[in-house]
Amino acid sequence: MIIALGSDHRGYKLKEVIKKYLKYKGYKVIDVGTSSSESVDYPVYIFRASNLVRQKKAQRAIVICKTGIGSAITANKVKGIRAGLVHNLKGARFSRLHNDTNVLVMGADFVKPVLAKKMVSLWLKTPFEGGRHKRRINQIKKVEAGYGL
Repeated sequence: MIIALGSDHRGYKLKEVIKKYLKYKGYKVIDVGTSSSESVDYPVYIFRASNLVRQKKAQRAIVICKTGIGSAITANKVKGIRAGLVHNLKGARFSRLHNDTNVLVMGADFVKPVLAKKMVSLWLKTPFEGGRHKRRINQIKKVEAGYGL
């Protein structure tokens, strides 16, 4: 599986921890930046990572900023992206199980490295449950396409 990674300056250190962890676990990683703790605009990097998923050049993406809020908003503007902002293991699991998220969003100020690695592992191995949740994903796709419900 190919995982795209993106962060702003506030998420840079956690992104580097996650990158090392993913490579250790055998995942291919595409790091779209940023490459330091120098101040940058998060939408640039979050769009790059999310767009790789949209283009099917990566199966999933993980994006990180200070709170995760701006990153979640940005990622969810990319067609076909279902980004979930999570701060705990239960959120990581259910974002996949019920929402079939393809982008995991974390806030570096709220998620420490040990928990982040556990969340990433759980998120990557949790399948989409389907069933009634598939119907809801299809409704989200209608909204995204501009048809409403």
